[in-house]
Amino acid sequence: MDPDLKRELTEIHALVKDNHDMLRAIRRHQWWSFITTVVFWLVVLVAPFYLYQQYVQPLVAKFSAPSATTGGFSLPTSADVQKLINSFKVGQ
Repeated sequence: MDPDLKRELTEIHALVKDNHDMLRAIRRHQWWSFITTVVFWLVVLVAPFYLYQQYVQPLVAKFSAPSATTGGFSLPTSADVQKLINSFKVGQ
């Protein structure tokens, strides 16, 4: 085989191999980017529901429970508010 032709073939082979490695790296990056995007949006969309269930719902349940001591328009009386404040003070 002609030495010039052989040198050109080895150069082309090296370029093709380098191109293949770059394409694999790009595909890998796209895959990880997709996974992190899905995880990010799952956290963004699920976290508010979880935080509501853990922290806000118990407070809402205390005020929405029907009781005979509620004031007009189903608002809590000052005694209910004071009881809630005392329960937070005891918890600390």
